[in-house]
Amino acid sequence: MGQFNWDDNRVFLALAREGTLSAAAAQLKSGVATVARRIERMEQALGVPLFLRHQSGYTLTDQGEALLARAEAVELAVRNMQLQAHDDVGIRGQVRVASVESLVGGFVVPALAPLLAENPGLDVEITFSTTAVNMQRHDADLALRMVRPERGNLKVRQLATMGFGLYGPSDGEVPARVVTWPYSESLAVPLGWLDAFTSANSGRFTVNTFVGQLEAVRRGVGKAVLPHFLAGEGLRLLEDRLPGGGVMERPILLVTHGDLIGSQRVASVADAIASEIIRRRRFLSGSER
Repeated sequence: MGQFNWDDNRVFLALAREGTLSAAAAQLKSGVATVARRIERMEQALGVPLFLRHQSGYTLTDQGEALLARAEAVELAVRNMQLQAHDDVGIRGQVRVASVESLVGGFVVPALAPLLAENPGLDVEITFSTTAVNMQRHDADLALRMVRPERGNLKVRQLATMGFGLYGPSDGEVPARVVTWPYSESLAVPLGWLDAFTSANSGRFTVNTFVGQLEAVRRGVGKAVLPHFLAGEGLRLLEDRLPGGGVMERPILLVTHGDLIGSQRVASVADAIASEIIRRRRFLSGSER
């Protein structure tokens, strides 16, 4: 075995995640030949094959798969070392938050405004998506989710419950068309609720934002399953239970990577968000409609 170069860990992770030399090279801002050479160097240093080479790309061998979690732990350790230097003076550094879209404007931003005002060295990045971010790959430091992660070194805390109902326009006949989401595994529950109110010949209007869905319902395009707290003026509650009597509700979960629990900046952002959501949990459930 040769001398192991710790910087090759970055190249290994990039290729494992991207699957091709060209995509890994683009991520690393390097050349394809350099990536290939460094992977070969790492395999020689460790004495095991890390990838299977195919015409379509690279896949991890069993040995490479076994080393993936350790490589990610090294990546996180290096990142924490870089961020720790900023944590020693006040609350400084960056915290990345992945949120449910409906919570960003009304809950996350108001929760963080005082914290950011008091800590000018704190940077927060908020993103939302209908698909859950990969916390194991450190795509975010914190996440507000409605689906409990099944594995990983993660701390999960339920903050509240979000209530839903079937809504239509404020007056007139109830539209036959439904306003819905593009299919995603993470949205299987609300999509299933909507199916319970949908006939075989119902038209569909698909849009992947709550803002778009709310506007579509207000304008009479169709009916939709929406959170109670978002359904204000211009919408009419048609049903607050499923045809079988079941309640439409989902948990609001705060997910933190276990290795970041001790970080002051992450804890401060998590506590601010959690406090705001817990304070307004009755509003989120729909009990204060």
